[in-house]
Amino acid sequence: MSGMDKPGSDLPELNLPIEDVFDLHSFLPEDVPDVVRDYLDAAYEAGLRELRIIHGRGRGVQRKTVRTLLERDPRVSGFGDAPLEAGGWGATWVTLV
Repeated sequence: MSGMDKPGSDLPELNLPIEDVFDLHSFLPEDVPDVVRDYLDAAYEAGLRELRIIHGRGRGVQRKTVRTLLERDPRVSGFGDAPLEAGGWGATWVTLV
C-alpha cells in the first residue's frame, strides 16, 4: 500500500501512469516526500531505471527535499542536474540499480 492510498491518509488515491518523467508542480510542498517515495516505488516496480524528476528552480527547497530522499534510497545509483534542454537545475536525473 502506498502513502497515497493509506486508510485515513489526507492524500487522495491517485492512479497516474508511471513514466520516466515526474513533474512535482501539481503537488503541495508538504506532500512531496511521500509522493516522491511512492513514485520511486512505482517506477522501480515498472522496470524504469532512468528517471527525471521536475521540481522547479525556485529557491531550491524542493530540489533539496528530492535529493535528500534520493541519497537515502538504496535503489538509487546516481543523480544530478538534468541537461539544460531537460530542465537544468530545475530537474534531477536519477538512475536506479
